[in-house]
Amino acid sequence: MTDSSPAPTTFRLAYVPGVTPSKWVRIWEQRLPDVRLSLLQVAPGESFGALRDGAADAALLRLPVDGEDLAAIPLYEETTVVVVPKDHLFAAAEELSPADLAEELVLHPLDDTLDWEAPPGRPAFQRPETTADAIELVAAGVGVLVAPQSLARLHHRKDLTYRTITGVPQSRVALSWSKAEEAPDLVEEFIGIVRGRTVNSTRGRRAEAQKGQKTAKPAPKAAKKAAGGKPQRPAKPARGKGGAAGRGGKPRRGR
Repeated sequence: MTDSSPAPTTFRLAYVPGVTPSKWVRIWEQRLPDVRLSLLQVAPGESFGALRDGAADAALLRLPVDGEDLAAIPLYEETTVVVVPKDHLFAAAEELSPADLAEELVLHPLDDTLDWEAPPGRPAFQRPETTADAIELVAAGVGVLVAPQSLARLHHRKDLTYRTITGVPQSRVALSWSKAEEAPDLVEEFIGIVRGRTVNSTRGRRAEAQKGQKTAKPAPKAAKKAAGGKPQRPAKPARGKGGAAGRGGKPRRGR
């Protein structure tokens, strides 16, 4: 029995705070104007559930992926920074190291995405629930926060600043989707976009539409003539002496 169900007209893309999908969304709209891309912002802890319960077709999230039922391809690494009050001593530095934080109380939120073996500095008595909560504590002078630069920008405050820190883990952003034998067609399209494939890639909806189409070969020259080439002109009568006819086909006069 042939499946006659219509193709999806919406691609649902979830993304976690700090990740900016706008560049890829613009490319999607150019390549697939007939398929609406619907954006869904989710909390870091909700991104995996959105894929499993079908609320999203794919998600831009931070590694590691929770569980073996989800596929993922890493996209890029984020710069790690230290968020501090503007009047903090660190605000005068260009770059920091873990050793610089040795005497600082370093906040470690529960939604932290940095894969620490042991965070630097002195730990707080209680971990904040979210990065947003940790930012509020930094503003209150409770401690400092080590986080991806994208989150520091997202939670920007006039009374806070941040500085790059080296020698610490970096957050990795990835595209994830529910694992199957083969990625759904629209997911494959988005994979191609984030990986920089050209519009004429061999994967995706366009490739499926082109399957079975063969380029017609040009007909041989002999076939062209037989099928409608220019008709041959009749041979012209021979000219010159000794012929039955002279110029213009008129008979010669005898001498």
